[in-house]
Amino acid sequence: MNRNDMPQKVRVTAFTTTYPGLSRVLVNNVLISKAFDPTPERIKSEEFQTKQYEAIWDTGATGTVVTQKVVDECDLKPIGVTEVYTARGMSKTNLYFVNVWLPNKVVVANVKAALGKVIGNAEVLIGMNIISKGDFAVTNKGGKTVFSFRLPSVECIDFVKKRFKPKPAKTIPGRKRSMY
Repeated sequence: MNRNDMPQKVRVTAFTTTYPGLSRVLVNNVLISKAFDPTPERIKSEEFQTKQYEAIWDTGATGTVVTQKVVDECDLKPIGVTEVYTARGMSKTNLYFVNVWLPNKVVVANVKAALGKVIGNAEVLIGMNIISKGDFAVTNKGGKTVFSFRLPSVECIDFVKKRFKPKPAKTIPGRKRSMY
């Protein structure tokens, strides 16, 4: 068996963002760079510029969006034009290739990102073109929002199939019924 026939070990990367309370918006900081193949050897051997921006995660967006500020600061060059659909209708905008550096060194390379506006202080919107590459989970236990993302996808998270054993019923002395 030669080296090319051997199964390659897949590197799994992940991050978790925790909020102090319930959050209605999933936000964290990301780095954006021009697109290039981010192999460990290339990262060590070449100079590349990244800039940090606030990003919103949006499962309702099919693609990733960057603002004009990101385009200007990262000196991005358009690769074409795309149609985008929003609540205001369809419009055409420039399309760019970028690398998105998520927290904990989770890198998504060669992402197509449309030029657009993002709400609040965010300069990047992470859409389903990134989210669908991995496993994405949001929980709100104890009044705290936690979201976690892992690349690549390594398992199916199914809350229905993962049956939790119910706790035994508590009985109150003097009553025959159980209460939960």
